[in-house]
Amino acid sequence: MSDNIKGLQGITAGQTAICTVGEDGKSLHYRGYSITDLANKGSFEEVAYLLLYKKLPTQQELDAFKKRLAADRALPKHLINVLELLPKESHPMDVLRSGCSVLGSFEPETDEHDGYAITERLLSLFPSMLCYWYHYHFDGKKINTQTDAPDIAAHFLQLLHGVVDPLHHKAINTSLMLYAEHGFNASTFTARVCAATLPDFYAPITAAIGTLSGPLHGGANEHAYDLISLYANTKDAEEGVKQKLADKEKIMGFGHRVYKTHDPRSDFAKILSQQLADERGDATMYPVAERIEQVMWDEKKLFPNVDFYTACVYHFCGIPKTLFTPLFVFARTAGWAAHIMEQRADNRLIRPDADYIGPGALDYVGIADRG
Repeated sequence: MSDNIKGLQGITAGQTAICTVGEDGKSLHYRGYSITDLANKGSFEEVAYLLLYKKLPTQQELDAFKKRLAADRALPKHLINVLELLPKESHPMDVLRSGCSVLGSFEPETDEHDGYAITERLLSLFPSMLCYWYHYHFDGKKINTQTDAPDIAAHFLQLLHGVVDPLHHKAINTSLMLYAEHGFNASTFTARVCAATLPDFYAPITAAIGTLSGPLHGGANEHAYDLISLYANTKDAEEGVKQKLADKEKIMGFGHRVYKTHDPRSDFAKILSQQLADERGDATMYPVAERIEQVMWDEKKLFPNVDFYTACVYHFCGIPKTLFTPLFVFARTAGWAAHIMEQRADNRLIRPDADYIGPGALDYVGIADRG
């Protein structure tokens, strides 16, 4: 068996009308719209609406959508109790996973509270969950999560920092668009496998969060930050990365399972990183990141994926490293939900075969005769 088959690389596992990834001429499109156009001209709420409702919203539809999201930001009491009980040492991804599962018990799926309503509720509450837990355990504060912020990016920044810097708002809003959807990636495929067994809507979202928490998927941005932070200048970065490559260490934030020459999302993250570095007067982190990018291309012909420069973006926006991947959840919830709905609409249990490589038929030996 080849390594490709072991990882299902190149194996078609279904059909989707939601997203193209890595196709010639349509490198990354959400329901036919280029990520370049969406990120340059749109907003995350427009992208979320597009993924969920299969079309770009009119102004009236977008206003109504944002109004619904804004009205849903207050945490219910039972969820607050759980967030306060979760240990300070919990990884924030575990906090969101637990919060999603708990919400499913108290606000179960019904005909009235359907997948669309649940998705909108989660889009509203995930930033509230994360920031309430963070402030409660690290600052000793019980915050009010019902803000008047105009969108999800501003809501998160207002909860985390108390203010919304315009460039930070632009950066977070753009990053959410870049992360919103990406085809049959590991967490989305997990969501579809789970959804195919016909559980409630919360179960596949919870499963997807658990999958996203791994360092080979969403957690890569945290490891990219750790790498960049190792070096005080570009010379040290070049020498250090070359040594890591010589030692056969894996460099997180480079290459991609689907893209072969370029991640179209990375361009936006890099530009934002440079803008934020200039705003802060940073003369270290961004140049170090650029030098690492150059070394990886020169030595291995590997390009940065979206996680690499997004690590810089989130750092410059004052976001603690352990909160990087939860922002991925804020965004990808829209994509996961679209896939769950698509799976439900034309469902078949996902049950692949496997090649058995264990021992042949063995005779059972009674316990008294086992050596």
